[in-house]
Amino acid sequence: MKQIKLILSIVLVICVMSTVTNAQATLKRIIKKGELRVGITGNQPPFAMKAKTGEYIGYEIDLATMLAESMSVKLELVPMDFNKLIPALEDGEIDLIMSGMTITPERNMRVAFVGPYMVSGKSILTKSRLLSRSESTDDINQSPNMRIAVLEGSTSEIFANAYITNADISPVKSYDQAIDMLRNDVVKAVVADYPFTLVSALKYSYEGIVSLEEPLTIEPIGTALAQGDPLFLNLVQNYMNSIELAGIFDELNQKWLQNGMWLLQVE
Repeated sequence: MKQIKLILSIVLVICVMSTVTNAQATLKRIIKKGELRVGITGNQPPFAMKAKTGEYIGYEIDLATMLAESMSVKLELVPMDFNKLIPALEDGEIDLIMSGMTITPERNMRVAFVGPYMVSGKSILTKSRLLSRSESTDDINQSPNMRIAVLEGSTSEIFANAYITNADISPVKSYDQAIDMLRNDVVKAVVADYPFTLVSALKYSYEGIVSLEEPLTIEPIGTALAQGDPLFLNLVQNYMNSIELAGIFDELNQKWLQNGMWLLQVE
């Protein structure tokens, strides 16, 4: 029994030391390489999307750019599927996540969050004028033959499975895929974050695509960081506090949520 306790104690110490080492390595790695690696999906307007030039633009791209500049390091954007972001953060492939990620207890047990820097909520994109007037999931559930696209691994998928019980839920790898399915009448609606549905409805208004006028839920959006890195966490938190006091969030909201001029930069 004593030997077992000793072995367990050694294993625990090794695990703790490993965690501390990994945590300390994050900020040191950023400084040493002169590079901040930010995980994004790259297809979540207005958070992040590709412009006609091939460069990424968006609300969170501006945030990440300013953070990298404040640290005097180069910004490296790392696009990937949404459901791969947290595993990549845990494995040290990226330094943080800025990708319209809702702060939830389940995610917070795996990663740390700074924020929220935006309050969002669930909404739907649809061609159906009847669905677009929905005020609750009860209204959506009354629609017959419903097939809905959701982003795999997102809170939209969890929400749809829990509350839109009369629909056939189709998880997809990207929002581009979801939009294509809606445009081609493969699905009747897309469940997504409210800012995304607003700008997508604006972009595809000529095809009769519309969004709800008000979100169905309230959700905080934040920046995800790896566990156990208090110095880097403190740095990002102070950065967010500083730009909030400077009124930068108001400027970003105006630029990306209220003014649609940026739509001219994307396909």
